[in-house]
Amino acid sequence: MENSTGLLIRRYTGLLTLTCICISCFLAACSAPTQPTYRIGFAQCTGGDDWRRAMQEGMERELSFYPNVTLLTRDAQNNSARQVEQIRDLLRANVDLLIVSPNEAEPITPVVEEAFHRGIPVIIVDRRTTSKLYTAYVGANNTEVGQTAGQYVSDLLKGQGNVLEIKGARGASPTADRHMGFGKTLKPGIRVVAEVSGDWEREYVLKRLPAVLKQHPEVDLIFAHNDRMALGAYQVCKQLGLDQRIKLVGVDGLAGPKGGIQLVEDGILNATVLYSTGGEEAIRTALKILRKEPYEKENILETMVINPTNVHMLKVQSDKILSQQQDIRRQQVLQTEQMKLYKSQKVVLYILVVSLVGAILLGAVAFISLRENREINGRLERQNGEILTQRNQIMDMAEQAREASEAKFRFFTNLSHELRTPLTLILGPIEELMKASLTSAQQRDVRFVRQNALRLLRLVNELIDFRKIEGGKMPIRATEQNMITLLREIMTGFEKPARQRNVSLRMLTAEPELNVWFDAGLLDKVFYNLLSNAFKFTPDGGHITVSVQRLPAENVVRVRVEDSGQGMTDEERRHVFEWFYQGSQQRSSSGSGIGLALAMELVRLHHGDISVSSQPGQGSTFDVRLPLGNAHFGQTETALLPLPLPVAARKPTEEETDIADESPVENAGKPSGFSVLVIEDHADLRAFVRQKLQPHYQILEAADGNAGLRMAFDTIPDVIVCDVMLPGQSGLEIVSALKNDWRTSHIPVIMLTARQAIEHQLEGVQAGADLYVAKPFHADLLLENIRTLLRNRAYLREHYKRELSVDTTLMSPQRIDRKFVQELAALVEEHHTRTDLSVDELARIMGVSRVQLYRKVKALLNCNVTDYIQNIRLTKARYILLHESVTVADVAYRVGFSSPTYFSTTFKAKYGISPSEFKLGNVAVAD
Repeated sequence: MENSTGLLIRRYTGLLTLTCICISCFLAACSAPTQPTYRIGFAQCTGGDDWRRAMQEGMERELSFYPNVTLLTRDAQNNSARQVEQIRDLLRANVDLLIVSPNEAEPITPVVEEAFHRGIPVIIVDRRTTSKLYTAYVGANNTEVGQTAGQYVSDLLKGQGNVLEIKGARGASPTADRHMGFGKTLKPGIRVVAEVSGDWEREYVLKRLPAVLKQHPEVDLIFAHNDRMALGAYQVCKQLGLDQRIKLVGVDGLAGPKGGIQLVEDGILNATVLYSTGGEEAIRTALKILRKEPYEKENILETMVINPTNVHMLKVQSDKILSQQQDIRRQQVLQTEQMKLYKSQKVVLYILVVSLVGAILLGAVAFISLRENREINGRLERQNGEILTQRNQIMDMAEQAREASEAKFRFFTNLSHELRTPLTLILGPIEELMKASLTSAQQRDVRFVRQNALRLLRLVNELIDFRKIEGGKMPIRATEQNMITLLREIMTGFEKPARQRNVSLRMLTAEPELNVWFDAGLLDKVFYNLLSNAFKFTPDGGHITVSVQRLPAENVVRVRVEDSGQGMTDEERRHVFEWFYQGSQQRSSSGSGIGLALAMELVRLHHGDISVSSQPGQGSTFDVRLPLGNAHFGQTETALLPLPLPVAARKPTEEETDIADESPVENAGKPSGFSVLVIEDHADLRAFVRQKLQPHYQILEAADGNAGLRMAFDTIPDVIVCDVMLPGQSGLEIVSALKNDWRTSHIPVIMLTARQAIEHQLEGVQAGADLYVAKPFHADLLLENIRTLLRNRAYLREHYKRELSVDTTLMSPQRIDRKFVQELAALVEEHHTRTDLSVDELARIMGVSRVQLYRKVKALLNCNVTDYIQNIRLTKARYILLHESVTVADVAYRVGFSSPTYFSTTFKAKYGISPSEFKLGNVAVAD
């Protein structure tokens, strides 16, 4: 039940609200407009800048009396296509009336008719269109303008003379009308001897008129269709010395410093025919139309000749009109400022009234509501405290749930990676046993062990894929491939178990080839899981059918996997695609509950859909629908070329096929002179790798990253096999350190890891690893990779030796190994004249031990340091013998040999000829 204080507060608050509403309504009523507002669109295009400016000023003069009218102006600058687009822009602006001054009749007519049909009044100014579908026309009669000009010219020339006519733009209605009216009115003794097209602009007259005047020197008078072209004709006549003889008549008669009136006043033109712009008349007609007042459809403006007899009077009148217009504008500005001041003062007054009323009401309420507010604040503080406590509890619970979920994901990920190392130790010896001579029973047992190890590997891979999908890190790279080929390859792996269980496995498709965009490495897992699931629940003698069909109406391809198994209940069907769901107890005897959920997520990555229909005892049918084309993929989801499938994704595992891998048997031999450093923290795996490599190489071992890095620097092995996850420094850190140190930069590094994702492999390659091998791996493959790396290293050694034999100073340091060889060559070049130059001194200058220098040079150049120094000295000696006239003894001492005899012996041993014979015979020897 409410107390009296709260009720009083509500009453006062309602009174204040009602008062504010009344005052607001009063303000709105006072500020409401007393007359309607109009928006007029003006699409201007005709004439030059002075003509358009005069028409615009005429409209503004008339609009100065109507502040409720807004003029939206668009100027197309004599471009018809631009004017059409501007008219459409004005129509989109929802103008109330449209004024159009057409540039050309035909291009503008359709859009004017469109506006007329939409119910928007259209006034045509100055030039006409080819249609009668407009509301009103305002403009002078161009035929009458031409007749007026012809009559005046006939009188001026007294019935005899030759005339040159400068016409406007071709296709413009004023050009044709003025020419026709002018020609009809000329007296018989006056003839038009030439015509020039000036396109309404003075510049064209300046270019074209001189040649015509030279061809027709008999011209007595020039009639131009506007004053701008007449001014250009005057300038040409003045250049040719004809300005005193040839008379000039123009059309327009505009006011202003460059208008026709001023040109007649200055004596430049003999006369001009007044052609009113019609700006004021167009606005007056527009307002009549908008106010629903009577108006004339055809509003023809009067014309007259302006010559020296009346030009002064007209100029005085135009100047007075301009002065009055400026006064009107100043008065309008003052009126606008006064209105703004009045409105602002009125608003301030109303605000003061509202504030006073509000202050009185609030003052009355404040004292009464003080105690109520204190009590309300107390209740709110207690409620806020409870809310904060509950929020903190919820946040703690959410954090605990997040940590538990993250711990679960970390457990899955770490467990999956940890299982790969034991699987390597299981599958490696099994592969060796399968190559040995065993009894049939032993072979069956070994295959059984291998089959279950591969099953465990598949489950591990599914867990890793689950973790990637949960973390949103499952990449997709789709390419256009044949869906039929992919399905046939997958079904091939299931043919053997189908024969053993007498299950009918077949494919139905109407197309031998069906190209679809998909990631084969991911989609392979989808259909593999669907077929594996079908075989799991289909009894012996049943049937499994895979059908492929293109659905053009839906623009998708449908792949259907149908079996004759025991089917599913409605409850199982609703949850079959959920993670870790295994159905009823009798159905969950095998499987992890990941396969179908993983299949759904992989199909969704392809922007497709998967569904199931099933009834108990009638089998199950899974439908996979994938969109055709690649428009649904993002830029990072497609690849230009098909990506190779992982080996595990290309075939089903041994649990379905029982097919043993056939790997070539590696012939064991004696250990070679090469050394391999194995850095692995797992003792059993380290022992397994040692056992497989020891018959072929000298093996060095390290159990953590720090020890492995120290051993690599100390021993300079030929190859390093390194795990990624190591105590101390990680494998990636070891690779980076080795490749950035010139002592070990030449050593090939093979990374062993349980992380198979593309981003992990890319991370290893970017760190500098030469090879990335995922666990579990095949021992023979690892052995062959080591041999390939050593063979490539030998090719690189030969490359460096060939470079040295040509010119050691020209090698570009593109890599650390190349840079090392360059620095060593430069150092020997600098000190090769010293007879006491030793390997120890070179090692000291380069900051390494003698052993490290020897092993680095041996690995890169396949020679010792002493032979390398001697080779450079002999190369220098050969050059000196060929190009300088010196004795053999001088050459020996110059290249650092202790005696000429030792030099001659060494030179002959390398080149097969003594230095003296080489110098005398100038014989070219081979390196």
